[in-house]
Amino acid sequence: MKSLLLFAVAVFIISGTSMAQKYYTKNGKINFDATAPTSPEKIEGVNRTATCVIDSKSGNMQFAVLMKGFEFERALMEEHFNENYIESHKYPKAEFKGEIKQNDAVNYSKDGTYPVKIKGKLTLHGESKDIETEAKIIIQNGKISAMAEFSVKLDDFKVSIPGIVADKVSKVAKISVSCSLEPFKS
Repeated sequence: MKSLLLFAVAVFIISGTSMAQKYYTKNGKINFDATAPTSPEKIEGVNRTATCVIDSKSGNMQFAVLMKGFEFERALMEEHFNENYIESHKYPKAEFKGEIKQNDAVNYSKDGTYPVKIKGKLTLHGESKDIETEAKIIIQNGKISAMAEFSVKLDDFKVSIPGIVADKVSKVAKISVSCSLEPFKS
């Protein structure tokens, strides 16, 4: 499955008609926090194997992450996340396809911090929803760092929370993304 995901990203990178510079990582970090305000324990997971591609000319971008790659503080939380909530066996990955809305304001050849908006479709748990959020693109020494935070309603993605843990798990998950990308060399 991992090699299939990497192959799909490679096809995305190689395809296209322009000679635009593409930036890539397979070590992006995604934090997931669904801790309810009254919960005595944190419901947080982190995945450090997100794949991301950004096309600097068009502003198109794509993220993909294997759901079983999320790590939790307790093994039992990780098991419940994969088996009961996200159902990783049925829905093995999450994906975001979108664009940087103010891409023309980002100078990919000049160091700086560029606030932008990201807009696209997030597919999670077999459901796709539009997402729009503020983000930062940081250029430093020819490398790109991209950061964004947004929230998702678990109901929107048909993720059910059993009543027995409803007071511990928030109905809205906070997602933060952080990637360091390098120029793709074909």
